[in-house]
Amino acid sequence: MNLSFIKKYLVIGSLLVSFFGCKSAKTLADGSVNLNVSSKEVIKENSRMSPDFKTLQAKVRVAYIQGNDSQTHTVSFRMLKDQIIWISSSFNIIRVIITPEKVRYYNKLDNTYFDGDFSFLSDILGTDLDFEKVQNLLLGNPLYTLNKTDYSMSVNNEKYLFQPKEQLALFELFYIINPVHFKMDSQQLAQTIEARFLQIDYLNYQVVDKQSLPENIKINVLERDQETVIEMEFKSVSLNQNLRYPFNMPSGFEEIVLK
Repeated sequence: MNLSFIKKYLVIGSLLVSFFGCKSAKTLADGSVNLNVSSKEVIKENSRMSPDFKTLQAKVRVAYIQGNDSQTHTVSFRMLKDQIIWISSSFNIIRVIITPEKVRYYNKLDNTYFDGDFSFLSDILGTDLDFEKVQNLLLGNPLYTLNKTDYSMSVNNEKYLFQPKEQLALFELFYIINPVHFKMDSQQLAQTIEARFLQIDYLNYQVVDKQSLPENIKINVLERDQETVIEMEFKSVSLNQNLRYPFNMPSGFEEIVLK
């Protein structure tokens, strides 16, 4: 992917709030950001900032825009890290439960359900997903493991730009890491053969119980001439509470079958 393609699609937030209680070792004496650090140091700091908790609960405002279709919902969100992601709308009209094994979903508005693998979510975002990738997306972690052996680092627009040393034939991957707090600003995945592009922007983070978590996420899916935008705002976030994840599939609903 050439530089003009990167400049066209990278939407980099200018995040200026530090989440450290004291100055980072990556900050210069005058308080300015030091971009002359090694990829190993950046990856280490990014990994250190990965959220560490057992359970998470929040209210999430979700906006979905595709062409002339626009919907906004506020849902209850719960996570048992590495095991369950649970989402429920008001009055339990729509409910989703995701585990490492499968995705289950029902919608009482149109009496449909899905009970299967990650093809349902992969179809929405246009890229192959599994539980770990979905969890990473929601927590602001790299979709694919980031390491100095397989990735090269450069500086672009005063942010750290990581890309695989050998881009795969099927897709190209880019990570943008913020030099102030070392969290992900953006991650992009381009599938040029299918004319498909996925961009996940982390517009803001919040600190909850000393853990840095996304507050605003914007997802853009470009597929040929069609664009889908999903915006998520996490509110009232709490960690390590005792939570339940109820899910009972209603009877008589029509199964969603992906072609």
